[in-house]
Amino acid sequence: MGYEPLVQQNPLRVLDTGGENNQMGLVMARPGLGKTALLVQIALDNIFRGKRVIHVSIGESIDKTKSWYDGILQSIIQDYSLSNPQELIDMVTRNRMIMTFKIAAFSRSRLEERLNDLVLQDIFRPNCLIVDGFDFVNADREALEDIRNLMETMNMQAWFSANCRREDTRVSPAGVPAPCHEIDDLFDMIILLKPEQDATIQLDIIRNYGEQVENGKGLRLDPTTMMVKKI
Repeated sequence: MGYEPLVQQNPLRVLDTGGENNQMGLVMARPGLGKTALLVQIALDNIFRGKRVIHVSIGESIDKTKSWYDGILQSIIQDYSLSNPQELIDMVTRNRMIMTFKIAAFSRSRLEERLNDLVLQDIFRPNCLIVDGFDFVNADREALEDIRNLMETMNMQAWFSANCRREDTRVSPAGVPAPCHEIDDLFDMIILLKPEQDATIQLDIIRNYGEQVENGKGLRLDPTTMMVKKI
């Protein structure tokens, strides 16, 4: 089957999340607001465009991460009334690899070692890296610069998630909250998830491919399905 409708009709199209390599994106929110769900949809957008994704889950199990993909895929299958859903599921499985790290074990060197093993043995050659659960509180700028350098060397796009806390009021001039307020310049795309009074979650687009965005992009997460929808 062709996956053009899944690409062209995806609300994330306004962000072009599956676009150029050598870019780094950041999704920030308070715990439990849907960062992983959004990262999974970004990963799937890349896969539907013919790319391969490594999903690094820090401090979580492979099964829990896979369950996010299963749930999002079921929503897509229902929304598009796909006649052969198993074909889509199999295609995603072939083009996605889930990798886990303990929080203290994640570093550029260990990530690079595992990625190189996959590439050099011709097991899996990724175009996009998803990093869910990176410890921004205890990481320094050099650690992020190292990972950005690795992405440039391997010609890959990367997306990270970060927790922010209501009680920490520090914020960068661009509007990026702590703990990423002093390293926001390292990211080309930055999305904040903000709960609304109608229980939906707004995607506040702060930066889109290096350009600061003042009015967002009119996207929200449906709290029931955790799928991105246009307002």
